Amino acid sequence: MTGTESGAAHIRPQQFHASTGVADWRVVGEGACAYFRTGSFAAGARFVQAIGEMPGSGDGLPHPDVDVRPEGVTVRLIAVTDDYYGLAELHVDLARRISAVARALDIPADPSAVQTVQITVDALAGPAVVAFWRALLGYRDRANSGEDLIDPHRRGAPFYFQPMDEPRPQRNRLHVDVWVPYDEAEARIAAALAAGGRLVNDADAPSNWVLADPEGNEACVGVAGPPEPAPDLP
Repeated sequence: MTGTESGAAHIRPQQFHASTGVADWRVVGEGACAYFRTGSFAAGARFVQAIGEMPGSGDGLPHPDVDVRPEGVTVRLIAVTDDYYGLAELHVDLARRISAVARALDIPADPSAVQTVQITVDALAGPAVVAFWRALLGYRDRANSGEDLIDPHRRGAPFYFQPMDEPRPQRNRLHVDVWVPYDEAEARIAAALAAGGRLVNDADAPSNWVLADPEGNEACVGVAGPPEPAPDLP
């Protein structure tokens, strides 16, 4: 299944989280994701079939991206068009329907099990660097962006090219961004620090933290904000 339909009006992660009936879902950088613990590949296949047979499927509802594994199923909701890459209002209703299917099949959700990993490259010669990685990876530009590359099959990690004005000596030029559920960030950071990491910068907390491993290689932990009032959505 693919997630290429933009659906209705665009919404922000906070609006999605504030909507009713989406407790199973978390926005983690690349759309809204949910993980359902099916316990077997056969159960996962039945779950995916039931999603495909939901009333209204293919009739105005955007289609989800689905990953089926023996232990569980990951479902991602994202609009991918030439000019937009993100969430749409219709994704709220779709999330509710998919969660209802899971409950009917007695399949539990585990919101803590979702994440998105992004590779960030610091670039002085941005267009030239982007062109190299675009060709090497077989990726394409993210909607209206000259600084982001995405896997056209939506399987591999996205790449972001961070503009630089001058070289930064003694610092790595490539790092990993890990997007986690907003209610899992503190635990993930604590685990990384306990495993030998150190906090480099928390000036942008609670949306972003910069960590480093014992040799100074950096990584960022990011979240798409927690719920906030969204009166325009039920």
